[in-house]
Amino acid sequence: MSGDPLPSHSESESWKALGRGGPTIWALAQLAGQRWSGTERPSPDSVDKLSPEARALLSVARQHGVIELKATNVAFDSTERLLTVHVHLDEHRQMRFRKVGNARLTIRYLEAFRELCGAGLVIHQLYQEFCLSARGFEWADRIDRNDVADWIDRGEVVGWTDDP
Repeated sequence: MSGDPLPSHSESESWKALGRGGPTIWALAQLAGQRWSGTERPSPDSVDKLSPEARALLSVARQHGVIELKATNVAFDSTERLLTVHVHLDEHRQMRFRKVGNARLTIRYLEAFRELCGAGLVIHQLYQEFCLSARGFEWADRIDRNDVADWIDRGEVVGWTDDP
């Protein structure tokens, strides 16, 4: 991936990209691509060296493998507008790692996602969507969910079910 992460054809398009987290998502996509493609060495070299937050994200992503970075610009509280890690649980539900009023927690999980990118455990799909790499799935399978349960419990399940 190369080039300017912001569209240069108009100032309004650049602002829209900024408003959707474009530069941050682009930087994470570039990091993931460099590590996954082998142009730069992945780090760390073992699942045990990841932060507990990163291991929690991997553990939750084990089944579906899809992770999205989302933000909204319509919430009143600024901590609700932060770029947030969402892990797909199934076609109707995701686990969101954000706590309103607690920017520190939200950023810890965003930085944990950066760890996954740096370790070559995710690949960028499109826009804000990433997926575990083959290595990511392998590492996820090595994690005992009980070891990271406290870190998983900080997430919030969002979505809906088909049950009435």
